[in-house]
Amino acid sequence: MKSRTKSSRAGLTFPVSRVASYLRKGRYADRIGTGSSVYLAAVLEYLTAEILELSGNAARDNHKSRLTPRHIQLAIRNDEELSYAMEK
Repeated sequence: MKSRTKSSRAGLTFPVSRVASYLRKGRYADRIGTGSSVYLAAVLEYLTAEILELSGNAARDNHKSRLTPRHIQLAIRNDEELSYAMEK
């Protein structure tokens, strides 16, 4: 049987194993559940995809083909939910 990564089993692009090792190394808790790293990797992947999509739209609006930190800032500030999260 061919081995599959935890990320491929979960259907994610972000590395689940690396997130798990960071959770263990960070000493956030004595015990880390197996699903916690999958869940955290999925959340990080979703937020990254959302911000990159909005940043790409901001870059296209400014007639640029390359993302800059300014485009990321504009994307976050113009999105209601992301800007609210950044204020807190």
